[in-house]
Amino acid sequence: MKDYLKSIEKKLKNNFEVQNIKIIDNSSKHKNHKFFDENKYHIQLKIKSNYLNSLTKIDAQRLIMKALEDDLKKKIHALEINIEQ
Repeated sequence: MKDYLKSIEKKLKNNFEVQNIKIIDNSSKHKNHKFFDENKYHIQLKIKSNYLNSLTKIDAQRLIMKALEDDLKKKIHALEINIEQ
């Protein structure tokens, strides 16, 4: 699990400059949900990036989702994105 979160961090850092990043696995909070899949993650991403802050919120989120495109198809069920100032 920890290795997977590190791989997400690496993908994001390879796609744009990041000053700080925190990735939180919230999967355990969703175990009783109807469509819960133990093989997919519920992730909260807190990211600080001067580059992302220079973009519109939608464009910044699109870049993040593009960087994680394969993960969103295969391993991530839900992604909460917080772009910090």
